[in-house]
Parts: sequence; structure tokens; C-alpha cells
Amino acid sequence: MAVPLQGEVMLPERIADLLGLGGIAGEVVGGLIGALIVGNVMLAMTGVAGPWAKRKITAAFTDRIAVDRIGPFGLLIIVADSVRLLSKELIIPEGADRPSYDLAPIILPASALLGFSVIPMGSGIQLADPEAGLALVFAFASIASVALVTGGYASNNKYSLMGGLRAVAQNIAYEIPLIVTAMSVVVFAGSLQMSTIVAEQTSTLISIAGVSIPAWYAFVNPFAFVLFLVANMAEIGRNPFDIPEAPTEIVAGYQTEYSSVYFVLFYLGEFLHVFLGGAIMATIFLGGPAGPVLPGFVWFVIKIWAFFLFTQWCRSAIPRVRIDQLIEIGWKGMLVLSFANLVLTAIIVGVIA
Repeated sequence: MAVPLQGEVMLPERIADLLGLGGIAGEVVGGLIGALIVGNVMLAMTGVAGPWAKRKITAAFTDRIAVDRIGPFGLLIIVADSVRLLSKELIIPEGADRPSYDLAPIILPASALLGFSVIPMGSGIQLADPEAGLALVFAFASIASVALVTGGYASNNKYSLMGGLRAVAQNIAYEIPLIVTAMSVVVFAGSLQMSTIVAEQTSTLISIAGVSIPAWYAFVNPFAFVLFLVANMAEIGRNPFDIPEAPTEIVAGYQTEYSSVYFVLFYLGEFLHVFLGGAIMATIFLGGPAGPVLPGFVWFVIKIWAFFLFTQWCRSAIPRVRIDQLIEIGWKGMLVLSFANLVLTAIIVGVIA
């Protein structure tokens, strides 16, 4: 069994040492600067993914050109869209529950950014490594449901309310299979600590003709990997499970009444959660930042962008399911399969032990 990376120095400690600070002051300053670095990296990737990469990838799948007029390769569309959206008037619907209406677009991106605080990104980049790290990251991610429900209710719009209710139904139906499937990884690793889960995947599963296949849990238990992938897609609300905002049915669901900076925050939170979903998958199934030649952080970024590419392929290739189909898949299919996977994993681990 691999040894947990208990001795790994966290990013805040490294920053405090560089600044020559110790004690509580070093912890506070190091933590704030570390969180600022990680947060800005994730926000920068989201800024590229939303206005530019999403359009270019979708255009490639659908044989179109997409943005290519503003700047090299159309990259300055990021600046143009930012100015356009932020300069729009912020319209508050009549009868809106103002405190809830204002809080919802802040909670959504904040919950995703909190989730990155316990993810080991490689190259010594990790803000914290609590023993219950996996449980903590799921707890942070689930706060997004509160934002969707709050935004839908507070907008005083029937379509928004419908989107919020759909979000509740979807998250309950798929969050249970998601966590139960993740527990099968915990059974293998014997820990909820993120660094330990990554360390357990560093050994070699099998060598074929001189090629070593790592013991990533995606290879050890591919059935669990597929289950988690499907449940993860539903949890982040990407096709074919983008039911809470379903533009062809309920306009834009929970975000129908949001404009200007509030819409930007919702849009930002949506893509942050896509990257967080990719980060969780990379950590518990794909060896985290592990990879040959390149630095660990580079491999971590490659893996979460690969997940983003997969979500865009699904968006272009797979039609949206109906709300009744979505609930049926979750409760009658995913839930049963996730518990079956957990029991089977426990039996296999018990026999091997």
C-alpha cells in the first residue's frame, strides 16, 4: 500500500516560508496568497473556456467557423464579451426577493472555488489536505444546488422556478450515485484524504511488452469510472442532462431573469463547476497530477481540459433527455448500479485482503 503524502508541504506553507513569516500571521498570509493564486488560475481557465474555447470546440464538431475576427484566432472575443456583458444594465424583476436574488449568483462560483481548496494539483500546489478531503469537496460542490434553487425562487418567474425545482430533482437523483460510486474508490484507497487517494494510484497495475499501465482507479474499476462520469455530467448540468436551464423548454431556467454582472457570475460558476468536476475525476480515477515527463501541474490541467472537451462533445452529439427520463435514469438505473458497484468492490477488496 502506498504511503500517504502526509509530509508534502502545502502551498500556503511554502509561501509563508518564502516571505519569512511564521505562526498565525504566516498561516493567514500564506493561505490568502495561495487561495488567490489557485483562484485566479481557475478563473483564467474559465475565462478562456466560456467565451472562446466552448465556441471553437462546438464549431469544430458541427463544421462551422466560430469566432475568428477579433484578435488572433478570435481570442480577443474574451475581452469583447466581458465588456459587452458587464456594461449591460442590471435589471431587477418586479417582485423579486432581493436578498436571495443577489446572493444566488455569488454562491454558485464560490462553491466551486471552495472545492479546489483540497484538490492536489501537483508541483506542490495544494491549499489544504484534510483527512476527510473527498467528503469536503463533495460538500462544497453540493452548495451549488442552493444557488440554483435560490435564483429560481427569488426571480419571481415561473420558468425560473421550474428550473430551480428541476435542479433539486436532478441533484438529489444523481448526487447519491455520485457519492456512492466515489465510496468504492475510498474502499480501495482506505482513506478519504485526497493525497492518499492519489498516492494509492502511483504503483503499476500491469506491464505489457515493457509498457507499464498505472494503477489508476479508472483502470482498476472501469465500471465505477463510467458510472461516476455519467453522474458527474448530471451533477454539473451538461448535456444530455442540462435540464435545469433547458432553453428549448423553459427559456433559460433558473437564470432567465439575470442580466449583466449577475449573468456573468452564473455563467462563470457553471464553467467553474465543469472544471471542478474534471478535477475530482482526475484526482480519484486518473492519478491526479501523475504523468510522465511533464510537471504534475501540467498533467492536472491537461486532464481537466480533456474532461471539458468531453462535455463539449456531449453537448454537440447527444440530445437532451426529458425530465421524466432523467429522473428514471437516476433512481432506477444509476442508484442501483452504484450500490451494486460498491458491494462488489467491498467483496473484491475483502477477498484480496
